[in-house]
Amino acid sequence: MTDKIIHGGGITAAARQYGGRPEDWLDLSTGINPNPVVLPDVPVAAWHRLPDQHLQERAREAARGYYRSGDIPPLPVPGTQSVIQLLPRLLQGGSAAILSPTYGEYARAFTLAGLRVRQVLTMDDLAEDDRLVVVVNPNNPDGRLLSIDQLRDLHERQCQRGGLLLVDEAFGDVEPEASIVPYASSMPGLIIFRSFGKFFGMAGLRLGFVIAEASVLDRFEDWLGPWAVSGPALSIAASLMEGDTSVIRRRILDRRFALETILRLSGLSVAGGTALFTLVADDRAEGLYTHLCRHHILVRKFDYARNWLRFGLAPDEEADRRLAGALGSDDFRSVRPKI
Repeated sequence: MTDKIIHGGGITAAARQYGGRPEDWLDLSTGINPNPVVLPDVPVAAWHRLPDQHLQERAREAARGYYRSGDIPPLPVPGTQSVIQLLPRLLQGGSAAILSPTYGEYARAFTLAGLRVRQVLTMDDLAEDDRLVVVVNPNNPDGRLLSIDQLRDLHERQCQRGGLLLVDEAFGDVEPEASIVPYASSMPGLIIFRSFGKFFGMAGLRLGFVIAEASVLDRFEDWLGPWAVSGPALSIAASLMEGDTSVIRRRILDRRFALETILRLSGLSVAGGTALFTLVADDRAEGLYTHLCRHHILVRKFDYARNWLRFGLAPDEEADRRLAGALGSDDFRSVRPKI
């Protein structure tokens, strides 16, 4: 659990093993919008000066409206990974329970901090001593989605035990109606993580937001230190969150439909997913992974579920044809007999 986790996006390593230039590979290994939005204008001062207070205030107000967080101005952070690694500081005694399987960095962060970690399959498996419960919602990689009522019940349970509930909504932008954020201001002890880069296609910006009661946000801000988020990142986020995102959402949904159509026509079984990726379950997943790599297409495999592959979205119709061609090739049939 303390070994480094292999995430999606390792194009350079894949190209070294299977050949080709990294820029010529089709990367379907991430859950990131493959069509990044057009960058808004960034004032020269945002590059020239340390990020001043007015930049952060504008970004927080834009995030408040975008996430519908009511009285809570979300705290910008340099990617949610940065605050995952700070979570152990919030745990005073007891154990951390993680609804699993899910994003592996949660268990790793708690384990490296010397804390007790329990990976549970259902909410019924939670115990009295679980002082922090982590739910990724919708979940990565299977797309499991707890309802708002289920999350509220879980939060009430944690409050009665003096604990905390963390809900990671990194993949929540396409379905805002499923978000617990609008209820956060009346739910002390609830912490919500939101990712900026996945939906907008700007993972390299390294930006996320935390929604929680003021005392928790103040602690995270203090632990991160001054100027944690760059001025250009704050400026870009504010401009995009203040704009109309419906076109981005529709394009993502169109891309997901195209991906799932290709997978089903190829005889692959869709086992779950979100708007930004699809999970395939197949007993020959490792062979399929290698087959796609030989065609310079990278998907995500899992060491804890050898029959799973996660496919991210292809950027356009040309990429669709490339994936469909690889899955319809003669050497693919040798890996998986035609169904």
